[in-house]
Amino acid sequence: MPVTPTYPGIYIEEILSNSHTISAAPTSVTVFVGYTHPFKTKPHHYGEAVQIFSFADYEREFGGLFDVDWLADDVGRAVFQFFNNGGGVGWVVALKPRLHDLGGGPTTDISPPTLTLGTAANGIVFTGREPVDDHHLLTVSITNPRATTGAAPIDLADLTIGYGGRAETYRRVTLNPAPSAADAGNTLEKRIGTADKPVSSLVSVAPTAAYPAQWTGALGATPLNSGLPVNPFTTYSPGDFSDAFEADKALDKIPIFNLLLVPGIWDPGVVSGALAVAEHKRAFMIVDPPADAVADPTGFPLPMIGDIMSDQAPGRIIPKSQNGALYFPHLRSNNPNTGEPLLIPPSGFVAGVIARQDTNRGVWKAPAGYEALVSNTVGVAPTGRMTNERQGTLNPLGVNVLRTLPGIGTVVFGARTLVAANPAFQQYRYVPVRRMALFLEQSLVQSLGWVIFEPNDTPLWVSIKTTIDNFMLGLFNQGAFQGSTPSKAFQVSCDATTTTPDDQANGIVNIVVAFAPLKPAEFVIIKIAQLAGQSQS
Repeated sequence: MPVTPTYPGIYIEEILSNSHTISAAPTSVTVFVGYTHPFKTKPHHYGEAVQIFSFADYEREFGGLFDVDWLADDVGRAVFQFFNNGGGVGWVVALKPRLHDLGGGPTTDISPPTLTLGTAANGIVFTGREPVDDHHLLTVSITNPRATTGAAPIDLADLTIGYGGRAETYRRVTLNPAPSAADAGNTLEKRIGTADKPVSSLVSVAPTAAYPAQWTGALGATPLNSGLPVNPFTTYSPGDFSDAFEADKALDKIPIFNLLLVPGIWDPGVVSGALAVAEHKRAFMIVDPPADAVADPTGFPLPMIGDIMSDQAPGRIIPKSQNGALYFPHLRSNNPNTGEPLLIPPSGFVAGVIARQDTNRGVWKAPAGYEALVSNTVGVAPTGRMTNERQGTLNPLGVNVLRTLPGIGTVVFGARTLVAANPAFQQYRYVPVRRMALFLEQSLVQSLGWVIFEPNDTPLWVSIKTTIDNFMLGLFNQGAFQGSTPSKAFQVSCDATTTTPDDQANGIVNIVVAFAPLKPAEFVIIKIAQLAGQSQS
């Protein structure tokens, strides 16, 4: 603060520095939007953005993975593969799946499966915590019924609950509605858990004051009723996603994110809405291809991915944006619950690979090539295998191919945006170039807030230029730009040539930041020549 000299001597005055720094924005914070576990997602999470740092966080908040034919677990599997491939920070916006009657009936909530022993008023109701259908049964078995003292009445039994490749066994569960003090902790409520205090990951129980007669004998593996309607139905509605993309909704309230996924969804309206959000938030979208898209004509009559990307497939359109990229095909992996093979949309895998590449090499490095190895997969979908020549026709269209190469594994082998085929957007044809520009935009926007309300004149302009120059020089020293010297790699202008007197009068300061991006070496050409006429020695 200023001092007032009143006596001969030395005075010290501290002067505030006009030096500022720019903090690098994150590059691989990933958002997942879609349907999560229908019975284990915490109700208050629907429609809200929840931050996670591991798959264990996802399991705790959203219930983990599930297997059922009528609702694809694309979000859970994308999150699982994201963290397996190197992802670190994610957000999940859960959408509540509902039953949409295809016969024109009302839309209803999904009811969990149930099994009633006795009657609802005088019996026990098992309520499933996992979705079921004809191919994914949830069963309850009662074995080894016996009496506590070796004589009637029978009041103990062993319970086994099965679901796919998972099983839970509970020994010596008391079936007595008024158990002895020794068995007070072995009641169904304590051992298996109720709806509000679950213990089992598969079912909860709601026993009444009297137990049914069925407890007096064994019960074979009995499936829970699915609770699904008889009429044809779907759980997917594009409107569910539009709610998440609206202004002032979940995505708009996340301070900053870099990658946006709607796993398994290729509906043009949904993808278009997601791309609009990505553009607004300076983020980048990873787009999944249609599940039935094939690489070449051998898959006829299924649509070829090349026709889809060039808008030649009837009813199949992929919206175009410089803030997005499509990866093809789906990948094969094993179900961690059952070990069965699965085909999984590629976006979760690719997001993890991008996060790993950003950490190891930087956002300016193309997330592709032999280094971009995809983990936790046994290869690409059979209909997505292709030759070099076939990839040569897809690459210019903006199809980023995933390929399984002998002796190497499955790798990301493309780095083009959705507008790669559009001559008007050639400056952002490559994924790393566009993501580098978004990184610079986010870094500058979040770190230049101090400029607001400062006097708009030369001292401010010099301070802004110095601050940005230092940030860009740091990136140059990391190899983020093309050019052998800083002056060839980037330029920062903020002076009277960028901010006119009219701009000053209107409170505007203009900053021009230009950079020379690194572009990936897509085509490596080796020229071989023979030396002729040389003497032998």
